[in-house]
Amino acid sequence: MSARIRMVLFVNLLSLLFSTAILHSNQSTLPLRSFKISENVTYDCIDIYKQPGLEHPFLKTHKIQMKSSISRHELKMQTGKNETSDKRKIVCPNGTVPILRNTKEYVTNSQVFAEEHFHPLSADSPGTHIAGVRSSIGPFRGVQAWFSANALNVGKDQVSYGQIYIGSGSGNQVNYISAGWIVGLYGDQRVWAFGFWKGKDGKGCYNTACSGFVQVSKVIPIVRPIDLKPGVPGWFRYFIHQDINTGNWWMTQLMQNIPDEDIGYWPKELFNLLENGANMVGVGGVVQASHSGSSPPMGNGNFPNGGRLDSGLFSNIEVLNSNYEQRKMNYFPVENLLDSEKCYGLRIGKLTFH
Repeated sequence: MSARIRMVLFVNLLSLLFSTAILHSNQSTLPLRSFKISENVTYDCIDIYKQPGLEHPFLKTHKIQMKSSISRHELKMQTGKNETSDKRKIVCPNGTVPILRNTKEYVTNSQVFAEEHFHPLSADSPGTHIAGVRSSIGPFRGVQAWFSANALNVGKDQVSYGQIYIGSGSGNQVNYISAGWIVGLYGDQRVWAFGFWKGKDGKGCYNTACSGFVQVSKVIPIVRPIDLKPGVPGWFRYFIHQDINTGNWWMTQLMQNIPDEDIGYWPKELFNLLENGANMVGVGGVVQASHSGSSPPMGNGNFPNGGRLDSGLFSNIEVLNSNYEQRKMNYFPVENLLDSEKCYGLRIGKLTFH
């Protein structure tokens, strides 16, 4: 048996054990209410103080922060985009939060993908292709952007996603947080909103596939399917930021016509390189090829056409500097990330990728 096969079996075994632990946890914490969105997609309204995220060993004495302390008047977002309608399919009772029932397949897929194919700072992982921009002149306290999401035809062993992210690296250590949309991770063709983290000792995961993320919103879970029609992009505005008082890292969905929604946060205890902000911020698209080497589409699947056809867009990219002052990302030196000029293109001002 090859070393690679042994490693895959080992990761799968750990994922199975982990999913069993999660299922046991959910059984011991009875939901006050449940919402079945579709087949295999059910959310349970769990007591906010008994949610699985708090079972992380680093959070035994953690006190939940109910609201971000970043003032909303500091977030001067431009309007003009037709943002994706976020119909309230879930409204948990006060004192509870929506937690996705993690299937064994989802936990296994997310753990294997995070361990084998995901590298936050470069495209070192085989079959990973990227197109985006980043700045490594930190420290930064946050990043936000408009970005488009699209329904895509992605193979069973392929993944395509767009994200905003922050991170810090030291030697072989990496702390990293990202948020965006993804197709392929959940074993279906749906577009899903997601959050990801990697902290101390390289530990971390997507969404609630492991403990760590603290869900606060009772109406918008960190992971959820997004209903998009082929060829019709949806627009999102996410904001990842470090709380000025607690040091926790928040994930907020910025709204245009209704109040912004603090979805939840990754407690500062999970990280060892983000105490004083992140060294790097960025945005972009990423694809993971199948084992055969075939890559899925990025963006909306169309090639840019002389600047007239954008296959994926990020705009209004803004960051918080070390003093929590809001700046356009191009206020800082920006590095273009483009690993295949034959397939991808970047147009600065608006980020275009395929």
